[in-house]
Amino acid sequence: MEENIEELSPLRITSTVRALSSALRGKREHVNGSSRGKSDRMFPEPEKLWFKESSAKNLRNRDFLSPSTMLNTLYADGQVPPAVMSRVLSLRGGGVLPVAGGEVMGEGLRLRVDRVAAFRAVLAGGTTEYLKPSSQREGCVVLNCPALHPKPNTPTPDTLSLGQLRTVLLTDHMGALLRRQGFEVYFCPTLPEDSDVAAFLQALGIDWPTAPAHCANDEREEKIQKALENSPYRERGTERGRRTSGGGGRKAAEEENEGGLRINLKRVFQEEGLLGYDPTLGTCKVHRDSVSHLAQLDLSTADITETMVTVLHVTSCQDEFRQQQIAVLWRASGATHSQRHLVCGPVKTPGSHLTAAQYLQLRKGQMKEASEMKYGDKVEGQTWDDIIKVMTSATVRFELLSTVHTSPVTLDVQREGGVSTKGPRGGVFVMYNCARLHTLFDSYERGVEKGLYPEIPDGSQLDFSALKEEGEWLLLFNYLIPFSELLDQSGQSLDCEGGGARVNIKTEQICKFLVSLSKDFSSYYNRVHVLGEPLPHLFNQMFCRLHLLRALRELYHRALETLNLPPIRQL
Repeated sequence: MEENIEELSPLRITSTVRALSSALRGKREHVNGSSRGKSDRMFPEPEKLWFKESSAKNLRNRDFLSPSTMLNTLYADGQVPPAVMSRVLSLRGGGVLPVAGGEVMGEGLRLRVDRVAAFRAVLAGGTTEYLKPSSQREGCVVLNCPALHPKPNTPTPDTLSLGQLRTVLLTDHMGALLRRQGFEVYFCPTLPEDSDVAAFLQALGIDWPTAPAHCANDEREEKIQKALENSPYRERGTERGRRTSGGGGRKAAEEENEGGLRINLKRVFQEEGLLGYDPTLGTCKVHRDSVSHLAQLDLSTADITETMVTVLHVTSCQDEFRQQQIAVLWRASGATHSQRHLVCGPVKTPGSHLTAAQYLQLRKGQMKEASEMKYGDKVEGQTWDDIIKVMTSATVRFELLSTVHTSPVTLDVQREGGVSTKGPRGGVFVMYNCARLHTLFDSYERGVEKGLYPEIPDGSQLDFSALKEEGEWLLLFNYLIPFSELLDQSGQSLDCEGGGARVNIKTEQICKFLVSLSKDFSSYYNRVHVLGEPLPHLFNQMFCRLHLLRALRELYHRALETLNLPPIRQL
């Protein structure tokens, strides 16, 4: 019974590498047959003992490799003892990929996975567990986007820079990822519901929280102002200067309103033990827009009952210093929430200067032009308007989110550049290949209606040894199996203590994952004829492939959801 439970555990790359490392290491006193001191000094870290292969070339002869350099630190002359080899080859259960065989070659210990068993485990056992995070998290995250705060007026699409647009898209992506992992997510600030910027974000598929424009935050601003006036970190020198000047109360109030209130931010982060803040923050004059910003943060956390709240400020590198001031000011006002900063590099447009509105308009026009060149007169009506809207949104997201968030993004915004619907170029390429999967299954369903094919049987009735094409294993091993662990990473990064105020999250990985998936799927689809002749002896292989591609279609949907992109079902 216990063995059956283990067999039902979803296959995980991390679990496999951990189990392989444990099996290869054995007990420490057996290492290298040498003195304990030397053994301890040279013993490699477990996560470096094995590597998962991913390239098509290497996957032809191995799935996991323990390099010879690692074997030499464990065993004399890199010779793996028979008992250890037996232990490695007999690993089963607990999320470990089943091992079919292994051998020591020049590059190290090569392992091959039992691919038929792996296909059966994933495709016949149901892919649900592979399309969601491996574990559900608890906690609350407030995502604050400084680019959308009034300064003092609410930003508009024509005042929003491309660097600021990048932070908005990144905030939206992080929100979707964290919600998938089980976090309760809130966004800050709340935008006026009839504002141009709210409509602009809606056109990009971003459902940002809004409130009626007449909903003022005056009471909260007054509360924040008083909290700062009573803060132990308030600088009193300006007050003494006013008292000796002989000015009346009205004049003092005017000076206060003009920014006479000062907070010693350096004392705040030193005495509160806040790490990673700029040591030059010094003393900060409190302005009205700062109080408004803090009031919005206070509003976003007002109804949260959880004790553990993380506030993540997603800001551009140009605004990082200012946002650090805001964060420390909030702490000085009495807020105790954990605050982290996700900082984005600049967006460069050589030879041009475009606002966010101009950039979106340019890409939309190029997308419509490219579609008309490819599909001709069919490009008209509401359906095509919706397709172009989604494709434009996908293009913008992939252009701004496919790069490591701390690095600069350089955009080609020359009008003659265009947006190609061919070739592996980001969002359009991804959406096109997702649509190809939908078209494939539409064709299959029509074949069923005509009596050419039977319905797809349950995976337990199929012989998955029919999946012999190297592209099929590539799609399972590089994408379907690892996806769940990819979804886990953003929440794990937030948990990491130390390193100070900044947090680095691999926000580019979903986009890169989808582009890589689309390249490998496109190569496979162009090479393999999935819907074969309607002959009974060919059905098993066809159905095995349809099970794999149906799981892949769901994988596309789940990944695109984290970018708030709906799939395009046909072109």
